[in-house]
Amino acid sequence: MRIVYFGTPPDAVPPLEALVSTGHDIAFVVTQPDRRRSRGAGSDPSPVKAAALELGLEVKTPERAKEIIDDVANAHAALGVVVAFGQLLPVGLLEATTHGFVNVHFSLLPRWRGAAPVERAILAGDAETGVCLMGVEAGLDTGPVYACESVAIGADETAGELRDRLVASGTRLLVEQIDAIPEMVPTPQEGDATYAEKLTVDEFKLDPALPAAHLARIVRAGNPRPGAWGVFGGKRVKVCRAHPELDADVAIATVDEHGRLGTSAGALVFDEVQPEGKRPMRGADWRRGLRGDVLIAYP
Repeated sequence: MRIVYFGTPPDAVPPLEALVSTGHDIAFVVTQPDRRRSRGAGSDPSPVKAAALELGLEVKTPERAKEIIDDVANAHAALGVVVAFGQLLPVGLLEATTHGFVNVHFSLLPRWRGAAPVERAILAGDAETGVCLMGVEAGLDTGPVYACESVAIGADETAGELRDRLVASGTRLLVEQIDAIPEMVPTPQEGDATYAEKLTVDEFKLDPALPAAHLARIVRAGNPRPGAWGVFGGKRVKVCRAHPELDADVAIATVDEHGRLGTSAGALVFDEVQPEGKRPMRGADWRRGLRGDVLIAYP
């Protein structure tokens, strides 16, 4: 099938590679423009651009998706595929392929439409999430669904770990279903929609007034980005991994000698932390390197 492919971050690389390896004709790849993505002085290509060039594919990097409506129309593609592109697509673009566009979305729609479905599912304490192949409309993740696959969320699973599994599931589902999509009638979304708003750094600041079980979800959802954090003795520390210990007796806002933060309900055990300017280390080792009482700054 002749396809135009839209994607930007690492999550969008495996589906592109799978489409190429299964013999689909990628007319060209559309991704976000080169930007500063690392600590170097220059601009870096998106992960999708780098992968596409390695595959020998043509790449287009418009500032706005509407700039390439004519290019897509002239490609005479049967279908557009979108995986985390980063922009809403205008109606004129959606109509520029024979059978429209399909999006690989990492949630069970209509739950968690929007920018951060994986992290929001963990923060909310959902037991499961999944991946959907969705027909793209002008609205935000409002289109009808071609196929879905449910994925259980592990009790200790981080957002990064869950995302990797969802990308694998979504890639497989896309490859299995894509040839049939032009003949399929997708199903409208049913149920109450929830929105996965863009993540902010501030919402990952650890507040010991919350229960330890809630804080553990914040840590999991923030790994690898943007990272859960707290200020201890005036120094910022990233908490990479942690788990709740519900029967622990630790004074609220205090970190005891075992690296356990007292909360309003139980303690949050710091399994791995990263002090500012240092490498990650065991939470207990970090605590042993500090003198006297250790308190977290809050609110």
